[in-house]
Amino acid sequence: MVFDVGVNLFSTQFDLDRQDVIDRAKAAGVEGMLLISSDIAESRQNQLECSRQTNFFCTAGVHPHYAASVTADDMQQLKSLFLHDCVVAVGECGLDFNRDFSPRQTQIKVFEQQLDLAKSIDKAVYLHERDAFPTQLALLKDHQIQHGIAHCFTGDKLQMQAYLDLGLYIGITGWLCDERRHDQLVQALGYLPLDRLLIETDAPYLLPRTLQQKPKNRRNEPMYLPEIARYIAQVTGESAEHIRKISWQNSCRVFNLPQDLIHVD
Repeated sequence: MVFDVGVNLFSTQFDLDRQDVIDRAKAAGVEGMLLISSDIAESRQNQLECSRQTNFFCTAGVHPHYAASVTADDMQQLKSLFLHDCVVAVGECGLDFNRDFSPRQTQIKVFEQQLDLAKSIDKAVYLHERDAFPTQLALLKDHQIQHGIAHCFTGDKLQMQAYLDLGLYIGITGWLCDERRHDQLVQALGYLPLDRLLIETDAPYLLPRTLQQKPKNRRNEPMYLPEIARYIAQVTGESAEHIRKISWQNSCRVFNLPQDLIHVD
């Protein structure tokens, strides 16, 4: 059993075979899945899909790319989504100072609104960050955030330790499997306690380069999550079975899911 804590299921790349993607994932042992939301519309799509699937959960929130389009009514709609039990984290929220698709001050304002929401309803924050680490860390500290996920972590050991010191979990993706750019992440992984490890594909992005048979379309899918677990095991010296098991347990813990979702031999 393995839990993918990062799937962009309503990406247009999955429009033609979405249910087949789900079926292939389950056949590969991916029984738990967290669907990532980037705006209010996608949050609603994800919530509806989760109501149809076993062991599917989702985030609800606004990605920094879309911060400029947020209205007061959007924030009210966002709050209402958390009335559904399957909506377990606020996000994908954070800061992106690399592409700057929304003005930075607007990104900060919308991020702070979502941090306040997460605190008020006691939900994990699901964090995106690119080229904005010092500002994002300062805001997390200001808002006393102690419960959440550094999604698709690609930073160094100092950044990882800063997130760990706040009490956050670390999401590791197929970025780790890319020998062209994974050096600092491999080094940081040596400092990650296994009880803070989460694994995610970020599908359809970040196809693991270590796959022996890569799809011709280069599209990542949740069914490839076991390859990420295998590579983490290779780097850490743990067994792949242990990585799968403990990441499942961590996923259930961070999202406050019922204990009977935790599969223990």
